[in-house]
Amino acid sequence: MPLLGLLPRRAWAALLSQLVRPPCASRTGAVRCQSQVAEAVLTSQLKAHQEKPNFIIKIPKGTRDLSPQHMVVREKILDLVISCFKRHGAKGMDTPAFELKDFDIAGQFDPMIPDAECLKIMCEILSGLQLGDFLIKMAWKDVRHEMVAKKGLAPEVADRIGDYVQCHGGVSLVEQMFQDPRLSQNKQALEGLGDLKLLFEYLTLFGIAEKISFDLSLARGLDYYTGVIYEAVLLQTPTQAGEEPLNVGSVAAGGRYDGLVGMFDPKGHKVPCVGLSIGVERIFYIVEQRMKTKGEKVRTTETQVFVATPQKNFLQERLKLITELWDAGIKAEMLYKNNPKLLTQLHYCESTGIPLVVIIGEQELKEGVIKIRSVASREEVAIKRENLVAEIQKRLSES
Repeated sequence: MPLLGLLPRRAWAALLSQLVRPPCASRTGAVRCQSQVAEAVLTSQLKAHQEKPNFIIKIPKGTRDLSPQHMVVREKILDLVISCFKRHGAKGMDTPAFELKDFDIAGQFDPMIPDAECLKIMCEILSGLQLGDFLIKMAWKDVRHEMVAKKGLAPEVADRIGDYVQCHGGVSLVEQMFQDPRLSQNKQALEGLGDLKLLFEYLTLFGIAEKISFDLSLARGLDYYTGVIYEAVLLQTPTQAGEEPLNVGSVAAGGRYDGLVGMFDPKGHKVPCVGLSIGVERIFYIVEQRMKTKGEKVRTTETQVFVATPQKNFLQERLKLITELWDAGIKAEMLYKNNPKLLTQLHYCESTGIPLVVIIGEQELKEGVIKIRSVASREEVAIKRENLVAEIQKRLSES
């Protein structure tokens, strides 16, 4: 079964932020006095050492602070990647990887079927992320030195393969190599070409053959690959005004590594494996730069409804109303003030992108109705209180 490697959360960074946070920042109410005393003691201790500080607080290596906007974008990227993995039957597994999302298929299967699915997954993810046009370069690991020194391939055959190193293409290139007599007469070369032809047949059925380029010049430099290898690169597109070209290298890569598991097995059992890795950090960097260039705003919450009032002394009614929404599974907010101004409440909804506002006041309470306001159109409609939840759920499902 495929295995899905999950990135661990920034637990250490979160823990450190709790340790260095001033005591009163996370405590209120009855314990505030104790927190203020603790803060005063801490402040006096720090002042005594200000001239000669004996410690420096740093962000842990390999991590960085992310704003709420960046966290939203990052989570969307990760959710898309993980949902694709799960769609292909992946099981979750926690690993210490910090910048990759991995998908691996381990076990004895018929040739090229798992390899083709890995390439299909890579295409689905890169298409879903809408990063622009991309191309997956694919090659066979055994280049000339490997074939001659370790595989026993005749030098003249390896030299002939070398003639194709500068070529790239799809199944037509594989067919061309099949027709070459110096390759077709070699058993090892025929086996490799046969696998590649079979792979392209599967890629055609998956509808992604045009996204795959057979490129013998590709050499990833990792010792454990044993068969087909591939990496995805973004194609250069004309930059818009104010944009700078982004050169980030490959955004995904993978291949077959049949010998790796056996290296760590005491009995040396061989487990065929093929997998891929998505370069989440590189993709996040690309999206981040594009956001800066376009000045895009990102919602930092998923709030669906805001509970507002135009009048004073309606806190209890707002609390009753928001409780009703929460209990119905609706994501709702309100201002933490007894008597907020209606204009302030409406401006908050516009600035944060909350789509709906429910308004309760003296007139609504008297008539047993609630007003629903569309933030985008500013249109308002009054509905019966008992129909509120159903009406909101209907509107949210239609949006």
